[in-house]
Amino acid sequence: MIRTMRVPEPTPSRLSRWLVPPASAWLAAALIGASVAASAAPTPAAPTQAAPHSPGAVVSATPAQPPKAGPRAVAKGAPAASSPTLTSLSLCDQLTQRLPNVSRAVCARAELVQGAATSVQGRPLLQRDVVADAARLRVLVLGGIHGDELSSTALVLHWIGAAMETPSNIHWRFVPLMNPDGMLQAKPTRTNARGVDLNRNFPTPGWDKEAPAYWAKRTRSDPRRYPGPKPLSEPESRWLHDEMERWKPDLIVSVHAPYGVLDFDGPTVPPQRLGRLYLDQVGIFPGSLGNYGGVHKKVPVVTIELSSAIRTPQEAEIRQMWLDLLRWTAERLGAG
Repeated sequence: MIRTMRVPEPTPSRLSRWLVPPASAWLAAALIGASVAASAAPTPAAPTQAAPHSPGAVVSATPAQPPKAGPRAVAKGAPAASSPTLTSLSLCDQLTQRLPNVSRAVCARAELVQGAATSVQGRPLLQRDVVADAARLRVLVLGGIHGDELSSTALVLHWIGAAMETPSNIHWRFVPLMNPDGMLQAKPTRTNARGVDLNRNFPTPGWDKEAPAYWAKRTRSDPRRYPGPKPLSEPESRWLHDEMERWKPDLIVSVHAPYGVLDFDGPTVPPQRLGRLYLDQVGIFPGSLGNYGGVHKKVPVVTIELSSAIRTPQEAEIRQMWLDLLRWTAERLGAG
């Protein structure tokens, strides 16, 4: 069912419930295992053969001593030409200087790899695949669509580690920083290098009229929410659009901040909570990923709005959000 837009931009109140329902037995065991594994130093990676269900030519990287029931990680796609401004190691150097609760070890352990996509300024959109042996779903997890929402990238980096430790029957594809040009500026910006809000640049029906009108009338031409001259005018949003067509994810999880709620668009029953974030469907907007993916492409889109753009949740909360997401995918999407 398509919901009407709520304007202006939502400012949901903070929610006060804190108790988390008990996880199933295997999820509880996974949480204990994740807590123990988190204290161990990362191990080097060695090449293995890619999973047969992974699309395209892939190069896989599996920990030298992987857990018996754990998933494996693969790096998708042939790498593009190296960028002089951003590699996996240089990204970790830059992010650990500005992201809260992200050590260089956490970032390095993610082992991000370079695919074909680049930003306006030529920075690669680094990513990481973690694939279960019996994967039933494909889940795309995105952070940093808005460059000034630092905590979103931090959460995705932590979740890469969680995916490596926790059985899930899912092929995960993580892109922790969709807008590197915005986040890596001296003063991070919501928009990309051309001043476009990437989360208003997707080709929702009627974009040509609705997106400029919404921007002019509802946001009073706020430059932070400029939707761009046309849909998919930006390489970052264009890559995501094309990736949805190529890879066909069963679920998209998009991490934002700072409204402190859980939003959802799509054809299935939404999760009621992830950790301390409770469901509050705030409406749809012309050109947004939730509108395009969830409403018009019928791909469930979970939008996580962390409560702060500059403070990352504590590790216990990060794990609980992860386990709640796994529980929901098992119950509603058939990952169990």
